Amino acid sequence: MLKYSGALIAVQDIAVSRKFYEGLLGQKVKFDFGQDVAFEGDFSLHLRSHFQTLLGDAGRNPAPAPGRKHEGELFFETDEVDAVYQRLSEAQVEFIHAVREQPWGQRVMRLYDPDGFIVEIGETMESVVRRFHAQGMSAQQISAKSSMPLDFVERVIRETLAGD
Repeated sequence: MLKYSGALIAVQDIAVSRKFYEGLLGQKVKFDFGQDVAFEGDFSLHLRSHFQTLLGDAGRNPAPAPGRKHEGELFFETDEVDAVYQRLSEAQVEFIHAVREQPWGQRVMRLYDPDGFIVEIGETMESVVRRFHAQGMSAQQISAKSSMPLDFVERVIRETLAGD
């Protein structure tokens, strides 16, 4: 099952955009990862130059192909990222890239919707924590790699162990 997780816009200057969204619109920061800021209500800002690198070859093109927009994305999360990738592959959607691990450890794919907007589908951050923990990483290592708060990581590990 896919769960809509929010919208992301790629911005030229994080500080200027934060001043606008926090100062003028009263948005509250949920997570601050430097180049990516998530607000309560599941709206995110991402530094445009960094966002473009996440798109791979498609992001390095000086201008996207006609009808393609590279300034933001809708993002969804699932615990079944590989199954979703298989289903979308069979439906012959146009992928920007297949499932791959991002610098913070989350496995995601990006594709175009019928109107050319970018859609990201990634594993939940809970899934990232569980995967890293199963690989033998400590809570501190997981927190450092994923940039997720240590209390979040420890909670997910506790819940996972309680469910075993």
